[in-house]
Amino acid sequence: MSAKASSGPAGGPGGAVPDPQRPVAPASKRTEGPADRPEAIRNVALVGHSGAGKTMLVEALLAATGAISRLGTIEDGTTVSDSDPSAIHQQRSVALSVVPVMLGSTKVNLLDTPGYPDFTGELRAGLRAADAVLFVVSAVEGLAVGTAALWGECERLGMPRVLVLSRLDHPRADYDGVLAACRQAFGSRVVPLYSPLRTDGGITGWLGLAAGRVSEYPGGSPRPATRDADAAEREASESDRAVLVESIIAEADDETLMDRYLDGEDVEPQVLAAALAAAVARGAIFPALGVSSLAGAGVAEVLAVLEHVLPSPVGRGLPAVKDLQGSPAPPVSCDPAGALVGEVVRTTIDPFLGRIALVRVFSGTLREDSAVHVSGRGLSSRGHEDHDSDERVTHLHSPLGAGLRPVPYCVAGDICALTRVNGAETGDTVSAKDAPLLIDPWDMPEPLLPIAVEALSRNDEDALAKSLGKLTASDPTLRVERNAETHQLVLWCTGEAHAEVVLDRLRSQGVKVATVEVVVPLRETFGAPAAGHGRYVKQSGGHGQFAVCDIDVEPLDRGAGFEFVDKIVGGVIPGPFVTSVEKGVRSQMQSGVFAGFPVVDIRVTLVGGKTHSVDSSDAAFQAAGALALREAAAAGRIQLLEPVAELAISVPEDCVGAVMSDLTTRRGRLTGTLSAVGGVTDISAEVPEQELLHYAVQLHALTAGAGRFRRSYLRHEPVPPTANSPTHSRP
Repeated sequence: MSAKASSGPAGGPGGAVPDPQRPVAPASKRTEGPADRPEAIRNVALVGHSGAGKTMLVEALLAATGAISRLGTIEDGTTVSDSDPSAIHQQRSVALSVVPVMLGSTKVNLLDTPGYPDFTGELRAGLRAADAVLFVVSAVEGLAVGTAALWGECERLGMPRVLVLSRLDHPRADYDGVLAACRQAFGSRVVPLYSPLRTDGGITGWLGLAAGRVSEYPGGSPRPATRDADAAEREASESDRAVLVESIIAEADDETLMDRYLDGEDVEPQVLAAALAAAVARGAIFPALGVSSLAGAGVAEVLAVLEHVLPSPVGRGLPAVKDLQGSPAPPVSCDPAGALVGEVVRTTIDPFLGRIALVRVFSGTLREDSAVHVSGRGLSSRGHEDHDSDERVTHLHSPLGAGLRPVPYCVAGDICALTRVNGAETGDTVSAKDAPLLIDPWDMPEPLLPIAVEALSRNDEDALAKSLGKLTASDPTLRVERNAETHQLVLWCTGEAHAEVVLDRLRSQGVKVATVEVVVPLRETFGAPAAGHGRYVKQSGGHGQFAVCDIDVEPLDRGAGFEFVDKIVGGVIPGPFVTSVEKGVRSQMQSGVFAGFPVVDIRVTLVGGKTHSVDSSDAAFQAAGALALREAAAAGRIQLLEPVAELAISVPEDCVGAVMSDLTTRRGRLTGTLSAVGGVTDISAEVPEQELLHYAVQLHALTAGAGRFRRSYLRHEPVPPTANSPTHSRP
């Protein structure tokens, strides 16, 4: 099927670009001020694998709209969105950043998200705040291993997506090949909006397939010269245009468009534009286009898509709300006059401004000098205890990377930053003080890499505690654990890169810490029956201490716990002192009898003893019970028990062999495999915890970042004599 769409002026999607003659306002005018209505707002997350070119695309869009005078560079750490010191050090995005640009009367909040798997929490925060996605794929590297997982994150949330093939200025860029790979991986709903115009120097312009207009970028200018396509250009792009037009018409609500198209009638570009925008909002079509951020070719087309194709907050569903007691509340809408409901999607700590909360306002209007209620629920397992506080919004800002510009209000659909709101943490709900509401936080990735840290001095211990409190408030993917058995302070991170960021931030706050090997909390038990004699006799004048007890110790089945049996005959030990012996045994079990770990799964039988009419006491028999257990351990055979985890791993099919082979080297026992959808295989196994201390790093290496795993405690098992366990004692 084919039909010719009539040519039309620039200014809309599907072939249109911003008017190149439209004057560009100074940056201070184009980025200041709040939006007045949700329909004029676009919240767009830039998503893609690390190195795909998201940050430089943001730079190019800022330069094209006059917000900045020149492009920054990642190498120099001068980009607007990567201002975090850790991002500059690692030369990749490590945190969510918001950069607004003005396109006429439309405010576009660009949310630059990290593409590295360690920072999935920041990605999900960006998706929570966004209404649509620019999915960026490098035309040089193509589909990285983790790209499918990122696409799946967007698919799970039903996010409207536009595919952007970046880095077309690179000599090895392959626009056609990577576009074909994307269509194969993501389906036929990926449809190009433009056809590239090529010269010996590469792609120098684009032909809009719907409107038949050509944009040319002479001399690398981000502002194109536009003209109607000539006959040869139209003919060369006819098949691509037919695919686009047919895809739009097939998804259009107006069924008469298909009849008109089949009859060979021209369909106006404006009609196609409206149908395209509606189809994109429903996720029925994923438009694709290319861009060279450095050379400028394609930047205007991306701006046109942001302004005309992607949906406003009004068309997107909002999170469900409930009252503070957990009962469902009436649904809210993206209405500036509605009930105030917002969510803290990121928190940072500034040494001068204090806590800065980045808030997406879903409903109502957040105003300066207003009273709000801040609620945090559902993240207690991450160290974020449930909390509520009433706060006053004294300072309201529009964020621009690390910069803040004061604004008087923020309407539904927009994003703002609050300063000096001490009770706000990432994931909290901001609502009206007199009508508080609550939103369930988004899914946070489970931190699976433990890092044990120690303060270098007593002064650093206090500073460490304060700094960790700030970090956990801003980063829900970080879990801080003070292990009661090993007495270690363990930071649970999502990976090595995340751990590096956490340690960098601690040290930047003046905290001196060192990392040490994580100690796995083992258990002790008796490997065979044993007998113990406890004699506690002290006489140094006056009232003395006297207690003697004899015990038999037997091992029990794993998980059986502890049993204490009284077989005293003839009352040689009175009943109250029998209880004292049990207390002493239990106390010694908690302290350990060999390597300092708790003793479990034993039966202790009290079979004999002696008392003194004056010197026997509760304390003496507790001491005798502990001594008897230690003597039994010295005479018997003590066995160490290690925790074993149940592991659930999801990996690409081509990585299954490597992952399973690695599990065998970790003393793992495979319990099952299952081929899931999308070329992913689920593997279940039982693996000792000692072998999983660095598994998050190693699985990332084995699967190029595509592997995911969950673990849960299963049971304790004897440590085999040949096990390579680095330590069996408490620090």
